[in-house]
Amino acid sequence: MSVVAEDRATGGPGGPGSVLLGLRGISKHFGAVHALNHVDLDVPPGQITALVGDNGAGKSTLIKAIAGIWAPTSGTMTWDGKPVEIHTPKEADRLGIATVYQDLALCDNLDIVGNMFLGHELLRHRLLDENKMETSAKDTLAGLSVTTVKSVRQLVESLSGGQRQSVAVARAVMRDAKLVIMDEPTAALGVSQTAQVLGLIRRLADRGIAVLVISHNLNDVFSIADRLAVMHLGRMVHSGPISEYTPQSAVEIITTGKFGGDNSNSRANQGQKSRETTND
Repeated sequence: MSVVAEDRATGGPGGPGSVLLGLRGISKHFGAVHALNHVDLDVPPGQITALVGDNGAGKSTLIKAIAGIWAPTSGTMTWDGKPVEIHTPKEADRLGIATVYQDLALCDNLDIVGNMFLGHELLRHRLLDENKMETSAKDTLAGLSVTTVKSVRQLVESLSGGQRQSVAVARAVMRDAKLVIMDEPTAALGVSQTAQVLGLIRRLADRGIAVLVISHNLNDVFSIADRLAVMHLGRMVHSGPISEYTPQSAVEIITTGKFGGDNSNSRANQGQKSRETTND
């Protein structure tokens, strides 16, 4: 068994059961609307966790809470086993959390180098160190086996959807991200570009980086994910190794919030039920 495969089997590079990001009882209320209700989630290092659920399930609210855009109303977070509070995107960035949203937040009028270093430019004698930034951009893309980009001086507006995703992910890697959150990374991509992006996601995990992927495409999820986490109406109703599920059972949980009428195998559900009994 390879080191990477062994890491996945034992819970990541940190050892058996290791957790990079841990969420316990995360809730988010917008007035009378309860967008998140006591959500528990563990994200191990070196693994791909797929976060799935129907529209309105709370997926986007959850990743925005992790990314520091919306502070949770209640609940706790741990990072590498230590309690943390994330109030701003900058605090998330300092921890090593990078979020690649569906719009990618790239500037079309800048080249690849300019986008990868935007807001983090390297200076030499108070001037931009263009040579060092270009070399670093090339090395990062090469390290991720991104071979479809002809030149790091290409304007982003000239890139395909898959190439844009590659640039956005490479930017996160270059900033030493330990957790990369990706929101619908293969949406509106063709078959070849989808394969390119899925391969890139797997290479992130191979480097020991935790990946949290939101996707509606269950074919993509079951081809790439190590773990599955299913949300339903603001709750985390099921989570576990991807091997415990099939596409059919995942659809059942997404639409009903239940797995064959029996939620006993879900640690997240057990915790939720316990809290509901206590509250009642």
